[in-house]
Amino acid sequence: MAENRKIPFVTLEKVNEIAKTYPTPFYLYDARGIRENAEKVRKAFAWNPGFREYFAVKANANPFLIELLHESGCGCDCSSMTELMLSEATGITGEEIMFSSNDTPPEEFKKAADLGAIINLDDITHIDIVERVLGKLPETMSCRFNPGGFYNLSNGIMDNPGDSKYGMTEEQIFEAFRILKEKGVKTFGIHAFLVSNTVGEDYYPTLAGTLFELAVRLQKETGAEIGFINLSGGVGIPYQPEAESPDILRIGEGVRKVYEKILVPEGMGQVRIFTEMGRFMMGPYGALITRAINEKHIYKEYIGVDACAANLMRPAMYGAYHHITVLGKEDLPCEKIYDVTGSLCENNDKFAVDRKLPEIQMGDYLFIHDAGAHGFSMGYNYNGRLWSAELLLEEDGAVKLIRRAETPDDYFATFDIFPIGKKLISRKKSGSLTGGTDAEVCL
Repeated sequence: MAENRKIPFVTLEKVNEIAKTYPTPFYLYDARGIRENAEKVRKAFAWNPGFREYFAVKANANPFLIELLHESGCGCDCSSMTELMLSEATGITGEEIMFSSNDTPPEEFKKAADLGAIINLDDITHIDIVERVLGKLPETMSCRFNPGGFYNLSNGIMDNPGDSKYGMTEEQIFEAFRILKEKGVKTFGIHAFLVSNTVGEDYYPTLAGTLFELAVRLQKETGAEIGFINLSGGVGIPYQPEAESPDILRIGEGVRKVYEKILVPEGMGQVRIFTEMGRFMMGPYGALITRAINEKHIYKEYIGVDACAANLMRPAMYGAYHHITVLGKEDLPCEKIYDVTGSLCENNDKFAVDRKLPEIQMGDYLFIHDAGAHGFSMGYNYNGRLWSAELLLEEDGAVKLIRRAETPDDYFATFDIFPIGKKLISRKKSGSLTGGTDAEVCL
């Protein structure tokens, strides 16, 4: 039996079938898993009639997946102009968008306001910027809170907000609420993001207690009407196979208990609860599928695959662990130790280091787990490597192309103002430059 097993959501037989049309590497997403998870999140917070999950678009900016989540009642958490444009293109506007950015260009505040999005201010100085850009502040606004110092949960120190660039101090948020109220804002929100990827179940209830107590004092001392409290993201997923996934139903129940203990007795039982999860909503339901194409036997045993860090940068950038299943060999013992590498001219281009796996033959497919969030969206073109296709595995087994693979034409398109770009384009038109087959272009 394979060690430390995780179960892929697709079989070797299905991948063999897919690869006949869409060559590896490619991202594959599990529609059933995404929908079922979104329903669990909705159920976990159903006790709060105004609850909404704002999916963190930065985690995965594919419009087909955003639409899928929107069908399940999710809005969008956006942090840039293009994310706002993407939300608009998928039909998500108004208060279904939460715009939470930092170091924000003025034109992005304007776009958010034009869409009717809720603007979440990262800094007190942004009040003047928004007023100058819009002429008048929106009636609903939110402020991001940073308590400073270290943030402690039951299992110890989890993070250091005092070293974070995000949010306002407590003194600043009180002052911001007073200024906003004087300038005509009627409904206020509080937002905070203090911990990333925690698989413990006490983060949201603990953060909720911090923000609920702050909300009570803000409403009493400034007279501002608190309309919502945004717990943001931070609920994690178990990348390691032996780790347990946090139970979102227990997390939601924990928040409810704190809500009823702190807010309800103060007459604030109408306050809406928002979340902005990305990793939890999408991470386990996406995989990078790649094929073994080279092997190398020197001081270590290496397996080279046709994907690289340009497709999934987390292991190279953070040393992050992503579990790997060799499809078709799920039940074989993990008796070999490999570094699984990509082709970039960087020694950190490794999906796994000293990883115990079954013996791998050339042509084997590797399923790299938990790549649905901060996977494709963090891709890049270093070494001229091209972005892969993205595919959606529907509940009936059908496979839908939701982003075609990048071609050399795409890569060179932005060089058209330079002599080299014009030369490449000219050669392409004349037929002397080939940049992939017609089949590849159609993908």
